[in-house]
Order: sequence, then C-alpha cells, then structure tokens
Amino acid sequence: MSWKKTGETRKVSCWVMGEQEENVGSPSPLRGLPRTPRPTLPVIHKHVKHEMATFTCVLFILFCTGEGHVQEGRGPHLQYHSATLPPPSPPQLDPSHSADVTALAGKTAILNCRVHNVNNKTVSWVRHRDIHLLTVGRYTYTSDQRFRALHEDDSDDWLLKINYVQPRDSGVYECQVSTTPPMSHFIRLRVVEPHTHILGGPDLHVNTGSTINLTCLVEYSPEPPDFIFWSHNNKIISYDSSRGGVTVILEKGDLTTSTLLIQKARGSDSGHYDCSPSNAAPANVTVHVLNGEHPAAMQHGGQSAYTNSSLGNILFLLVLLAVLQTTVK
Repeated sequence: MSWKKTGETRKVSCWVMGEQEENVGSPSPLRGLPRTPRPTLPVIHKHVKHEMATFTCVLFILFCTGEGHVQEGRGPHLQYHSATLPPPSPPQLDPSHSADVTALAGKTAILNCRVHNVNNKTVSWVRHRDIHLLTVGRYTYTSDQRFRALHEDDSDDWLLKINYVQPRDSGVYECQVSTTPPMSHFIRLRVVEPHTHILGGPDLHVNTGSTINLTCLVEYSPEPPDFIFWSHNNKIISYDSSRGGVTVILEKGDLTTSTLLIQKARGSDSGHYDCSPSNAAPANVTVHVLNGEHPAAMQHGGQSAYTNSSLGNILFLLVLLAVLQTTVK
C-alpha cells in the first residue's frame, strides 16, 4: 500500500492476492502532517496470478499424495507415478504337509493344515461326520473339551489337536479357507487299537526236553512298542536266571514280533505265559509240558491230533456204514 499526495485527495493502491483497486476518498483529516513514504508493493497482472495459483495447487496436490517429484534439468518437470500396489498373493494349501493321520486310541491326534499367504482370510476345521464346525482361526466352537485349535504367529500351520482320541473320532476332517469360493483340503483320521495275540494259543502242548517256542504278534500299531515283557505265572521272566536256555528275539516294524525260546522244556515250565507290549493289551497262552504219557494229545500251531477216543468213534461209524450198505443190498 502506498500513499501519494494529489491535492486535496489521497490515492490508495491496494494489492490483495494480486488484485489492484483504486479508491478516491474524501479530504484527509491528516492534512498538513508530515507523511512518511512507504514502499510500493509489486503489482502482479491477473493472468500471471492465475497461472501461479494453478501451478501452486498442482504442486501441492502432487507432493501431498506422493505421486510426483521434481526432476533436475532445464527447469522443473513433473513426472506422475501410479500409486497402485500389486494385489497380495492368494492363499495356497500345501497338501504335502497336510497328510492323513493314524492315531492310537487313548493318545493325542494332531491334524495339520498348512496354508501359505493366509493374509486376512480365516482357516476353519469342520468334522464331516456330522458337518460340525470345530474351530475358526484360533477359537474352538465345540463343547467337546478334547478338541483345540493351535496356531503360532508367523506360522503357516493351522493345527487341530484331539486329546484322548477314540475310535469314534475316525473319519474325514475338512480344513477350509474363507476365500470366495472357499478352499478346502480333506484329511482322514484313523484311530486304531493295537491287537496282540500269541500263535498256537490258547493252549500249547510240548514234550519234555523239546524247545518251547512262543511267538507274540502286535498288529495295527501306529508305532512299534518300546518294549515287550514276557511273564510266567505272573512273574516277569528273567533272561539271565539260573534256569538258563531262555532267549527272546524282538523284531520291530509295522508288525512287531517277539519270540520267546525256552530250551529243554521241563515240567516246571508248564503254566500261564503273558506277552505284554508297552502300547497294547497283553495276550496269553497256557503251555503244557508232557512227559510222553499222551503223545496223541499234543498240539502244534493250534491244531490238535486225533485222540484214541476220536479214532474209536471213526471206526464205529465205518462199521455202521458197512452194515447199512449190506442191509440195503
């Protein structure tokens, strides 16, 4: 704003946002007082003002949104870069780490579902037998306290843990990811109860002086037993006892076998023998050591020979058949 004396009037130059207005007013009441000249503000033409305002707005918008920058060179140049980010990778199931499970009855079964790139999706477990929702994320939605959802941060594994698993828990379980449409992977749970039996049972007859051979089989076990104990008349057999001649051969695998060999059988070796695996119910057999009195009553491999009374019955039937044929003629 500048003041200029023009006789009885004063001329005011105002610059507001580049606009200049002139106004002639009434005589100044300060007439006669010394006036101090003030600096004159630059006058910006209207078309220049609009260009600068537009340029300033563009710069402000681009730099506030992070989409532009000034490139060095002959004057400022603006480059526009798109701020669109690539979409996240979709969830992906990993069947190689989500295999079927075989569990031992009464133990703990853990079903694993590995999902990569879950992002904001949810992983759930559903039991197909009754279409029952068991878990959603880390939360369990069943009143059966044996079921529990497990998941650790920064892990791709979503676990379903079943404590004290029972044969009725066997079946198909679905791991479901909340995509559109949902992604699913099916895992089969097999609950088994190991079975133990001894070949040749429940009774086995051997001659005095022969070798007692008892073979115990452990079947349908998800893992071999840690140990198998043999006992005679409820006493654990000591392989280094003074009796001597006692040997045990153990072979572990899908079918675990334990063979008890007792050389030079004697009368005191008769009795009740138990085979007791660490992860299965025991099996038993009764051994009879004979002194040659009834060789026809001996059993081998669970099959019995004919006794004298059986032979007599057969002879009687043959005679009766012959008599009937003679009568018919």
